[in-house]
Amino acid sequence: MTAGKFVKIDENYEVKLPTRSTPGSAGYDFYAPLPIAIPAHGYTHFRTGIIADIEEGYVLLLFPRSSLGMKGIRIANTVGVIDSDYKLEIQCKLVNDSDEDIVLNTNERYMQGVFVKFGIVENDVVVNNTREGGIGSTGK
Repeated sequence: MTAGKFVKIDENYEVKLPTRSTPGSAGYDFYAPLPIAIPAHGYTHFRTGIIADIEEGYVLLLFPRSSLGMKGIRIANTVGVIDSDYKLEIQCKLVNDSDEDIVLNTNERYMQGVFVKFGIVENDVVVNNTREGGIGSTGK
């Protein structure tokens, strides 16, 4: 049973596809596509170079890697939610709550994605919003 697949936005784009570290790992590690500087008490927003082609009935949840969380790095919206009908490149906004500038090197792992099967309620209502863009765009 698969929940989807990861695709590069461009085969010539030099980014590693997300991988699991061990057979028991639930999370797929995302790799920095280039050096990423996150200033102390600041943030940076960047493109991942990755699209998630997600099977219907699944969602991809994005979390910071715990090693970065211990350094004061978090994802701006705490958990990224990538729906199965989101077909654009995944973007990331990392916030640095520490007193030190932090630089992630190319191919350094910074975020992990977990595919989760979800259900809907018996009296489900879809408002018929159409997806017209990226982060926070549904229903605008």
